[in-house]
Amino acid sequence: MDSEHGAAPNIRPVRDEDVEALVHLTLEAFVPVFRSFEQMLGPAIYRMIWPDWRTGQQKAVETFCRDREHYSVWVAEVGGRPVGATACVVDAKDRTGEVQFLVVDPAHQNRGVGTALNLFALERMRESGVRLARVETGDDSSHAPARRSYEKAGYIPMPLVRYFKNL
Repeated sequence: MDSEHGAAPNIRPVRDEDVEALVHLTLEAFVPVFRSFEQMLGPAIYRMIWPDWRTGQQKAVETFCRDREHYSVWVAEVGGRPVGATACVVDAKDRTGEVQFLVVDPAHQNRGVGTALNLFALERMRESGVRLARVETGDDSSHAPARRSYEKAGYIPMPLVRYFKNL
């Protein structure tokens, strides 16, 4: 529920004119994520993996939004402007789907936008024949809102650990 408008966000397919706004809100929303990664990994390993995270995130959002053959992207809008998005892929042969990206504008976080996007994406996957949906996210504090959203949508967490070593 969006407290500003008293209603759930409108969710619709991505449009070309959304890309710039989605890039902007992604770069804003992901600052805490990449700050957390740098604190966990230390500057040397962090710079090897993400020498320029902003450019990487911009390219990822542009790819998700423009490659409609491979990605299904839905946008949450409030007051006629994008405040979040999710990108999914479906493997029709295996009947699986994966949320590859979820972002909510920091000004609209903790208002149900992410959960609404998740539930919408899951329903679209179900309609396309998907029987198993998956998503991966971090276990650090910067990903706590995403984890809450996924769990509210019914995902079951399976803890995994990824290690890095600077040689």
